[in-house]
Amino acid sequence: MFDTDVFVLGGGPAGLAAAIAARQRGFHVTLADAGQPPIDKACGEGLMPDSLHAAAQLGIEIPSGVGFPFRGIRFADSTQSVAAAFPLGAGRGIRRTVLHALLVEAAANVGVRMLWGVSVTGIEAHAVRMQRSSMSARWIVGADGGQSLVRRWAGLSEVRHQSRRFGFSSHYLIAPWSDYMEIHWGDGCQFYITPIAPDEICLVLMSRDPRLRIADALPRFPALYDRLQGIRASTPERGAFAGTRRWKRITRGHIALVGDASGTVDAITGEGLCLALQQSIALATALKAGDLSRYEIEHAKLARRPVLMGAFMLTLDRSAWLRRRALGALSTRPELFANLLAAHVGQLNLTQFAATAATLGWEIATA
Repeated sequence: MFDTDVFVLGGGPAGLAAAIAARQRGFHVTLADAGQPPIDKACGEGLMPDSLHAAAQLGIEIPSGVGFPFRGIRFADSTQSVAAAFPLGAGRGIRRTVLHALLVEAAANVGVRMLWGVSVTGIEAHAVRMQRSSMSARWIVGADGGQSLVRRWAGLSEVRHQSRRFGFSSHYLIAPWSDYMEIHWGDGCQFYITPIAPDEICLVLMSRDPRLRIADALPRFPALYDRLQGIRASTPERGAFAGTRRWKRITRGHIALVGDASGTVDAITGEGLCLALQQSIALATALKAGDLSRYEIEHAKLARRPVLMGAFMLTLDRSAWLRRRALGALSTRPELFANLLAAHVGQLNLTQFAATAATLGWEIATA
């Protein structure tokens, strides 16, 4: 009756993960993207332990020699810092292009049909129109990013919540000075540093100012500026939307959205890729059951933890006074930071997180 069971529009990590998950459940899957692999994008390039677990569920194993491990997270400002290790396992920094190549290989291995260099021009009922042909599909999945055409074509662009932030990333050929992923806090912006190789780091600037660039912001962070003085960027600076965006619905009829097309959490959480992988698994399960309402419910559940953590970190972004008090309290009580990190990677439930947040609030108020 259909040319393919599932048609995925978008060949980034979210689209490839959705295609792999659907193929694992026995569907015939076709994926189309106007680009050619490997596809690059501005990205923090850090995979948290929960991201690696979700990837393993999709049969994607990161070879031990690929990327660079990091054991936890460090927060720092100009006068203080606090760090904690992940409760279980390590994270891994990996170049976006390398990760994309691994996902393409995994998709090919399970039998996903991939149409690269093919632009989709529209959808109508179960038909997907391309430049020179069309295909019919039982299910259509929009994985075409934050500016999703599928979302617009399906009438799913009604906003529930949005906060605008912007990220600019580049790479520097310098040996990582820490085995932590670091977030350096300043007034109105942050730098997010991920070790991705023995001789390379990924540096991401995040702010609410779309005109602010890495070279302009670095002098505000003397310690980072001194480390990178004389070190040339090894890749061009790339920019992307880095804020929070949630839509009222992410399915309609036989159409579903996944990854950034279905919404984003602020990039400071580092959870964008993890969410895309987890959503892909949830979507494939709903497709197998023939009920996309299950995906709507699970999609909302998956977002709760990163949305809470994002709200906490964005509060620190908005108030320099509160940020200094919070970092001071966390430096004095590092076990609170360890609990926050455990909650961040899904190793602490929401009740325990609430208790930690309440204790931190008391420490801030009485500091």
